[in-house]
Amino acid sequence: MPQEFNFLISPPFLALGSDRDLNLESTLQELPMYTFEVETSCTGSEVAHYLEKYSMLPGAILLEQGQFIGMISRRRLLEFLIRPRGKELFTQETLGVLYSYARTAIVLLPETTPILAAMQQTLRRRSPELLAEPIVVQTSANTYRLLDMYDLNLASWQIQGIESQVRYERSQAQMIQNDKMASLGRLVDGVAHEILDPVGFIWGNLTYVSNYSQDLLKLIAAYDQVLSHSSAEIENLKQEIEFDFLEQDLSKSLNSIRTGAERLKKLVTSLQNFCHIDEIYPKPVDLHACLDNIVLLIKSRLKGEIEIIKNYGKLPPVSCFMGQLNQVLMNIFGQAVDDLLDEAALQQVNSESNKTFTKPQIEVTTKVISQEPTKPNAPDSRWVSICIADNGLGISDELQQQIRESFSVEKRADKETSLAVSYRIITARHGGKFNLRSQVGKGTEFEILLPLV
Repeated sequence: MPQEFNFLISPPFLALGSDRDLNLESTLQELPMYTFEVETSCTGSEVAHYLEKYSMLPGAILLEQGQFIGMISRRRLLEFLIRPRGKELFTQETLGVLYSYARTAIVLLPETTPILAAMQQTLRRRSPELLAEPIVVQTSANTYRLLDMYDLNLASWQIQGIESQVRYERSQAQMIQNDKMASLGRLVDGVAHEILDPVGFIWGNLTYVSNYSQDLLKLIAAYDQVLSHSSAEIENLKQEIEFDFLEQDLSKSLNSIRTGAERLKKLVTSLQNFCHIDEIYPKPVDLHACLDNIVLLIKSRLKGEIEIIKNYGKLPPVSCFMGQLNQVLMNIFGQAVDDLLDEAALQQVNSESNKTFTKPQIEVTTKVISQEPTKPNAPDSRWVSICIADNGLGISDELQQQIRESFSVEKRADKETSLAVSYRIITARHGGKFNLRSQVGKGTEFEILLPLV
């Protein structure tokens, strides 16, 4: 250490921080910070020598017998020089005395604090003159450094520029995705319409085919009665075509065709409703019909592994965007089905050692509820509640926290999840509420609340 350094003053040191590019998750430890620790027994003139030599030094960390007690900035120290008898105080009194006069509230943050969060905390300082005061940063080694507000502001502006770019790119990606979904919706709607046409032909002609076949069977029975002795050729033909079996199975086959056509018609209609293209304004919708359509589509993935229970209450038509609401319901059902299928497969593997097998279930409950107003003298608010609950393994507290953070505008995930999209559709688009409740071992429940106007 050079001779000019006092043993009560550690030589100033600049930690350059990280050389990687800043991003939305960057913390204070990635910024350049100054280490300059001074015992309070030193005089102001001794510190001024270093401030003069190191022009970028924002201030000094004050120690009392090696323990941190605070910080005094360059600006606060130099203010003594313009006070009456300030120069005399500055040269004769210790930093402890000067600090008692110049003490101000400091911002002390750990080095793991995100840069944007640190910027928000500094802006909360009430007095404008404090906005230029440096920040004290505590390192993991329990040492203290000074961060100049210029460096923090510069980094914050860079990150905000990155954030704006990310927002722009995401908005562009969302616009492209919306356009793709709209195009896909129109395509599926067209295909579904093309499927419905031949299904309509089959459905419309089934009645006639059924009646015609019954009439033909009656005609054959009448011939049998009139012609008591039929020819050997006719008897051979009856045996060849298994006429007795054909007579019994014909009506069953027609009923099977009718059932298949009816199921296909319902499935295609549900697909059309799911791909509904929303208009500018919301329209009244039968929520039970929406739920039935989604359940029908979901059941196409299943082979009886999951039982779906419906507890429908009496609901009025609800004004909403049907296409977007269908997307939310499909996201929730899809997640529940995926979790339950994984659990069912796991239970099947361990069926020999685990004799208690719980049938996977999804329970859908709808009702109208009233909530007390948050403001005095305001009327009670009425909501339509849609609860979709499963009896799966549930979601851990850590994963629930991550899901809720994905809902937040401030904490955006790198990859947008289907639940985050669902949350925004319900809250921002419909003015509703999207609640998640789960407990490990006791299943998961998603609740959608839509306001009744």
